[in-house]
Amino acid sequence: MTTPERRAPWHGIMVATALPFHDDGSVDYDAYAEHVAWLVANGCDGVVPNGSLGEYQTLTDAERAEVVRVAVEAAGDGGRVMAGTAAYGSAESRRWAEQAAEAGCGSVLQLPPNAYRAEREAVLAHYAEVAKAGLPVVAYNNPHDTRVDLVPSLLAELHAAGHIVAVKEFSGDVRRAYEIAELAPGLDLLVGADDVLLELALAGAVGWVAGYPNALPTACAELYRAAVAGELAVALPRYRQLHPLLRWDSRTEFVQAIKLSMDLAGRKGGPCRPPRGPLTGEALKAVTLATENALAEGLR
Repeated sequence: MTTPERRAPWHGIMVATALPFHDDGSVDYDAYAEHVAWLVANGCDGVVPNGSLGEYQTLTDAERAEVVRVAVEAAGDGGRVMAGTAAYGSAESRRWAEQAAEAGCGSVLQLPPNAYRAEREAVLAHYAEVAKAGLPVVAYNNPHDTRVDLVPSLLAELHAAGHIVAVKEFSGDVRRAYEIAELAPGLDLLVGADDVLLELALAGAVGWVAGYPNALPTACAELYRAAVAGELAVALPRYRQLHPLLRWDSRTEFVQAIKLSMDLAGRKGGPCRPPRGPLTGEALKAVTLATENALAEGLR
């Protein structure tokens, strides 16, 4: 299988890491460090701490800063770490980007303003502020949660202004990949949702900000590399095997689902911080069955 060249810190499989907690709810930094090192050892190119999957909204400032420092040390190379820097205020996001730079990260992942439905001028100013920290900025387009849609024309403006180097595309509309390439040919496209991996890889994505490699890194790495190489004879059957799990990355319960799959795969997923509670009912049954099926098929 052809392995694509990783030409920038934000390329390849960048795992949005789940964060383990002790029974008392405090962050288990030792388990997190082991998890980061394990992901890199099992075919992943890097990690994204303090994303939504890492429950950054529930962390104190001290915890959030320590998570980044632990990730850089455990990854063995700061270029393998893309820190999440989302915050309600632009100045606060810039401070998190500066902290990421001080810690040695290679890039940052930045949502648009999410305190309100920001207009074009506010979005441009927001990314300009974060870019002042000096690290490459990957925009995160998640209009479902932020209610701010980074449409291809706006992404092209942000890229032309030098504010962003790539976009994590989570809109779910795979058609956008082609318009982004037309309007901003130098802007790197990263797969932003696990369940559109194959479609966006074939459309030219050079990276995947991924959720399910937390539980099954080797299988997901094999899928990604076959997909970006256009090796459909390998990629399509594997995609079909994994899709019952990958689709949970686009659902409200994605944190609980991925942590449950980690537990079933022998990793420390564990509980979430409130207000997120454990899966129950049909969701619990569905994720358990899909994970057990994947494990029974030898996927790890």
